[in-house]
Amino acid sequence: MPAWIWLLAGVVLIGAEVLSGDFVLLMLGIGALAAGGVAALSGLIVLQVLGFILVATGLVTLARPPLRHRLQGTTTIRTNTAALLGSRATVVATVDKTGGGRVRIGGEIWSARSMDDRVLEPGTDVTVVEISGATAVVLEQG
Repeated sequence: MPAWIWLLAGVVLIGAEVLSGDFVLLMLGIGALAAGGVAALSGLIVLQVLGFILVATGLVTLARPPLRHRLQGTTTIRTNTAALLGSRATVVATVDKTGGGRVRIGGEIWSARSMDDRVLEPGTDVTVVEISGATAVVLEQG
């Protein structure tokens, strides 16, 4: 098979990878480019197909999993109330264990209760340790 056919197939597969995003077509495209290289060096179709199979299979099984893992990552983005955990807040109305107080978290006023038995006075810096319904459970920074 002529080398240009392998090279064209490789370019088309790599271009199609943009649409899929799964890295399989990319690995097949690189395998086709490798087969095109073999075709340029040797006209034997058996070697071309063997080169394609070895390179594509090797890339799909060995390179694709770590590449996907690295690009997709394991980092989770905390949203909603989970994003508030660990935030600093300031007491704006006395906070105690019963939950009648208020704190300012990032510009918003939240109802709050103390995690321990302490009574927290306005102006006290606290840390949000839990969100229970619409109430921030806070602990004095120390």
